[in-house]
Amino acid sequence: MCVDNTPPPPGRLTRRGVLAGAAALAGTSAVLAGAAPEASATSAASLGSPGRGGDLVVEGGRLLDPLTGEVTEDAVVVIVGGVVRAAGPRSRLGTRTPSGVPVLRAHGQWILPGLVDAHIHLNTAAEARDAVLKGATSARSGSTNFYQDVAVRELARQAPERAPRLRAAGIFVTPDLGDTILADPDLAPLARLREGVRSAEALRRVVAVNLARGADTIKTRVNERAGLPEQDPLVQVYDHEQLSTIVAAARRGGKGVLCHSYSEKGCHDAVTAGIRSLEHGAFVGERTLREMRRRGTYFTPTLTAIAGLAESSDPVLAERGRTYLPVLKRAVLAAHELGVPLAAGTDSSGGTVDPIGREVELMHAAGLPALDAIRTATTGAAKLLGFDGTAGRLARGFAGDVLVVDGDPLADLGVLSRPARVVRAGFSVPAA
Repeated sequence: MCVDNTPPPPGRLTRRGVLAGAAALAGTSAVLAGAAPEASATSAASLGSPGRGGDLVVEGGRLLDPLTGEVTEDAVVVIVGGVVRAAGPRSRLGTRTPSGVPVLRAHGQWILPGLVDAHIHLNTAAEARDAVLKGATSARSGSTNFYQDVAVRELARQAPERAPRLRAAGIFVTPDLGDTILADPDLAPLARLREGVRSAEALRRVVAVNLARGADTIKTRVNERAGLPEQDPLVQVYDHEQLSTIVAAARRGGKGVLCHSYSEKGCHDAVTAGIRSLEHGAFVGERTLREMRRRGTYFTPTLTAIAGLAESSDPVLAERGRTYLPVLKRAVLAAHELGVPLAAGTDSSGGTVDPIGREVELMHAAGLPALDAIRTATTGAAKLLGFDGTAGRLARGFAGDVLVVDGDPLADLGVLSRPARVVRAGFSVPAA
């Protein structure tokens, strides 16, 4: 049985409606300041406008540029309206520091751009805030059950200090939607399908609903999950033809696809189907890695999540983690040596946000030099997300997202998991 091959009806759900709802979640400066309801009502027309970033000067520390590896002593970073207006040595920029702007003194510390988590599940405002506090000022969603990530993305635009700059994935394109079928009325026809979301029509329907909801990217899978003891992560759930259908539907909407994967055959099917990034990919082989390099397909290994399995109280998951982690580390090193682009992602979910700095440490433990490991959570991940002119560096025109740490990250990557201060769009927030 299949569903009608028609796009979701436009009358019940519009992008404007989604953005309006998300804006209401985000609130306005007047509401946050405790303005009277009447004042809030009169300003409702401005709810859709992004919130202005803050003004801040960060001065006195060592500034690391992940793109070049250059370290600037006694640096100054000038942020106006949430955007970097100047960054460099005090000797060159001292007179350009605007008066009356708050100053964050970083003497004896290191200054880096805010980090990018390329695979995270943010279901609540608290999780979004926690991600920022732990250093992730930009991120890509790995899907949510009820489009919470679309709302988080809008929250970040309205109140950037409360959420990372986000690429939303909407809901998972997976054979069994479970309760996620309630995420949108236009998914209801899929309830008639005895074998789940497998036909070309059904796959296109889920992608189309995601696009109508304003998703920035599409998330699917080729294998079962590693985090459920009753599932076998090497079992394939979509074949090459089904994956190609998903990719084609996403491309018609101008979007790429990230794909949950584990087995070598599954990884190869996903890559040759045209996905944008391979997620997890523990058993990806050299044949597939070479194809990824040729196509420019990114690898997001989520080492943090696999390492977490090894610490599980469930014996099946613990053994799975102990077995998969060394295999995945070898795959990461092989990918790096072959020139496959890598992006850091924690795969945080379930109310717990792991610091993206931990993923950088694990990249280094897999064999990447420290600077290259940092790039997976800055310039590399930013390029994957389409933020390469916005995030990943502290240079003129880039976002005013800053990490201040208490040691040399090139000597001890552990400092990235313990930021002394995080700045999001020019707003200084206390570290976690």
